[in-house]
Amino acid sequence: MSEVTDLTVLEIKPEQAPVLYVANGLDQYLELIRQMANEVPDLTTAKGRARVASLSAQVSRSKTLIEKPGREYLKHLKEAVKPAEAELRRFVTECDNLRDEVRRPLTEWEDEQERIKADQQMLDWHTEALADNELWDKALADRFESDHEIALLLNDKFDRDAAEKKAEAERQRVAHEQEIARQAAEQARKEAEEAQRIEREAAARREADLRAQAEQAEREAREALERTALLAQQAREQAECEKQEAIAAERLRAEQAEAARLAEEKRIADEAAERAANETHRKQIGTAVVNALMSNAGLNREQAIATLTALKDNRIPHASITY
Repeated sequence: MSEVTDLTVLEIKPEQAPVLYVANGLDQYLELIRQMANEVPDLTTAKGRARVASLSAQVSRSKTLIEKPGREYLKHLKEAVKPAEAELRRFVTECDNLRDEVRRPLTEWEDEQERIKADQQMLDWHTEALADNELWDKALADRFESDHEIALLLNDKFDRDAAEKKAEAERQRVAHEQEIARQAAEQARKEAEEAQRIEREAAARREADLRAQAEQAEREAREALERTALLAQQAREQAECEKQEAIAAERLRAEQAEAARLAEEKRIADEAAERAANETHRKQIGTAVVNALMSNAGLNREQAIATLTALKDNRIPHASITY
């Protein structure tokens, strides 16, 4: 597997992140990297040691190709959680405030009971102190009795007021609890509707994502088929071009061989023609010499031919025939 092929195979697109960065989601890429590095180079050679270093670096680069988009996806998830955390903090704060507001009447009632209890305790201490003091005179005793009767009357009024306040507080508590229950039911209804809306939108997004992924896969498959068809067409065209080039080269070789053959035949024919013309020329000159010897030297034909032969063979000094 070449490094260029590895980089293409290990590329992870953002829309693939949700289905890949899950438990065991990256096993296929891990297996590809293992297969890529599944070599045992010879460490006794420089080439083998260089190959080990190259495989190690290639594993590191492959790791980065998978890790980088994963880190980006994780960052995106953390950013997506922040609004939920803020909303949860707001919800908890509002509930705490509501809890304190709901309990305020009870707290105020408990504080009032503590005050009444303290007043009663002071009155008890005062009564005990008066009862133990033998030096109090009759007037003081009468005054105490009068004050006591007034206190009892005041206590009765306070008890009535307290009972009315308690009844009113109870009515307000019941009304408040009913309002809280109504608000809770309304909030639950709204939350349920919101949850259903969110789920519908999420389902629509998931469906859109799946549809987009399917369309992307179909588009990539179509593009792969088109690339394969284009490569096949280019291969056929290349083979046809090479075939035509081979035919042209063979034709050229045949033409060159034919031209060489014709040139050789022409050369042989020209040489033969030249030899024939030369022979004819020599015969014409020889005939002229023989005739001249017969006419001018009184030689018969045999003697003239013998003289011509001696001249051709350069056997007569200072005499030659020019052709």
